[in-house]
Amino acid sequence: MTKVDILQGTLDMLILKTIGHESMHGFAIALRIRQITDEVIQIGEGSLYPALYRMEQKGWIKAEWGVTENNRRAKYYKLTKAGRKQLEGEVASYARLTDAIAKVLQAA
Repeated sequence: MTKVDILQGTLDMLILKTIGHESMHGFAIALRIRQITDEVIQIGEGSLYPALYRMEQKGWIKAEWGVTENNRRAKYYKLTKAGRKQLEGEVASYARLTDAIAKVLQAA
């Protein structure tokens, strides 16, 4: 399957949604998104880690050091209360956007 570019602002929503149920380290976040999307969305380190840092600075996520399944130290990220609120807003906004785009694509 071919990779696609994601809309600006969508990366934050995908990351927030991915860590919504359990904390994960960066590589696991990227891998999970890649798996869920059948490899259509592949997030590189150059996009992922700046996004995680930015979201941590905004208070949407919290990072704690832990040990990976490969016995390596890594930061594990989890959603904060502010992050859950942000995610809700982004999902609602994205739903409105995709609905509007669908209407344009279906118009005669």
